[in-house]
Amino acid sequence: MTEQHSTTEAPRQVFLVGLTTNNGSFNYEIEELGNLAKANNLEPVETFTQKLERPNPALYFGKGKVEELAEAVKTYDVDMIIANDELSPSQIRNLEKETNATVVDRTGLILDIFAQRAQTKEAKLQVQLARLQYQLPRLRTSMSVSLDQQTGAGGGGFTSRGAGETKLEESRRRITAQMVHIRQDLASLTKSDTTRTVRRNSNDLANVALVGYTNAGKSTLMNRLLKRFGVGADTDTSKQVFEKNMLFATLNTTVRQLTLPDKKQFLLSDTVGFVSKLPHNLVAAFKSTLQEAASADLLLQVVDVSDDHYKEMMATTEATLAEVGIHDIPMITIYNKADRTELTYPELSGENAITISALDTASQDALITLIKQQIFKDVTTVKLHVPFDKGGISAKLAANHTFITEDYDEHGSLITVELSQLERELFKEYII
Repeated sequence: MTEQHSTTEAPRQVFLVGLTTNNGSFNYEIEELGNLAKANNLEPVETFTQKLERPNPALYFGKGKVEELAEAVKTYDVDMIIANDELSPSQIRNLEKETNATVVDRTGLILDIFAQRAQTKEAKLQVQLARLQYQLPRLRTSMSVSLDQQTGAGGGGFTSRGAGETKLEESRRRITAQMVHIRQDLASLTKSDTTRTVRRNSNDLANVALVGYTNAGKSTLMNRLLKRFGVGADTDTSKQVFEKNMLFATLNTTVRQLTLPDKKQFLLSDTVGFVSKLPHNLVAAFKSTLQEAASADLLLQVVDVSDDHYKEMMATTEATLAEVGIHDIPMITIYNKADRTELTYPELSGENAITISALDTASQDALITLIKQQIFKDVTTVKLHVPFDKGGISAKLAANHTFITEDYDEHGSLITVELSQLERELFKEYII
C-alpha cells in the first residue's frame, strides 16, 4: 500500500459556480464538485449559482452575475473559479478576462486529479492523452492548463504559461504528434495486458470485480477481505490496496486471489471509482482501468447507502459501465456503510443485493456466502473412486478442496467433494 496523496501546502481558496437549469440533481453535483476540489487541495469558500435555461454562450453566466462574481473575486482575494460544467474555450477566456481569475471547468479539474493519481504507465498515458485532447482546442486560454504539465514538467495543479510559450500552430503540431506516439504506446501495452489476462483466465478462477462510485468503500472492503482470505495480506500491507476518505484516492486496478476456508478460490479486483458528468475524454482511460471488470464473472457494485444521494450514485455507476461497454455481467449490489445511518433498508437485500458494513466480520461472511452462490453455481457434489496408484490425483483434489467425506476400499479412496463443471470433466474417469 505504497501510494500516498498528501500535501503540506495550504489549500488554495476557490469559488464554485454552477447553473441551476432544470437539472434536479444540481445540489448533488455541486456538493460533489466541492469534494473534487478538496481532493485537489483546493478550498471552496463560496458558491455562486444562477438559474438559466441554458448557459450563456459567451460567459456561461449572465452579465449581471459575472459582474457580481468579479466583485467577489476582489473582496475575497480569490484567484480561481471552478465551474460545474464543461466550458467552451471562449467561455473560459471571457470569464477570465471579466473576473481576472483563473477559470477551471469540471472536466479540467477531474483531468488534473487523474494526472496526479495515475501510478501505472498505462494510466499515466491514458490520462495524458485525455488532457492533450482537452487542451488542443483551448490553447488560447492559457491560464487554465499549462502545456508544460502535459510534457512531464512536474506534478499536477493549475498554472499559467510563461512568456516563452510557443506559437499556436507549433503547439498544435507538437500536441498532435504527442497524441500519435501515446496511442502507439497504449496499443503495445494493451496487447501485453490481454496476454496476461488470458494467462490468468486459463487458471479457471472466477473473477469478481468491485465497481461503484468513488469513495463508496471499495478499497476498504477489499482490504478487509484480503486480511482474512488473501495470502499474506494480513501482515504484508504491500498486498493491500490504498484506501483514503477522498474522491479518486487511487486509479489503479488491483487483482488479488482469495482462498476461502473451504479452499474455494476466486480473483477479486478493485477498480477505479466513478463520478457524475465524467469527461468524455476520460472514457477511454476508464476502459483501460476497467479491463478486469469487463472480463469479470461477477460485478460487485459498492454503494454508500449512508449518502443521501446514493440512488444518483448508482445511476452514475450503471451509466458509466454502459458507456465503457460493460453489459450483461451478473451483479450483486452491496449497500455499504450501513453502520453510518440510523435508517434501515430491509428491501435492499436479497438474491442480488445485500446491506452491510465493510468493517463488520458478519457482514463480510454474509457477502462471501452471496458471492459463492453466484460464482460457484456450476459446482455440484460428486463421489469419486481414486485408485491407490493414482495418489497424485487425491493429493491434487485435497490441495484445492475440502472433502465432504473420505473413505477407502481395497482398491482406493472414496471421496465426496464439490467440483465445478470443468473439474468434473477433468476427473470424469474417477466419478462413480
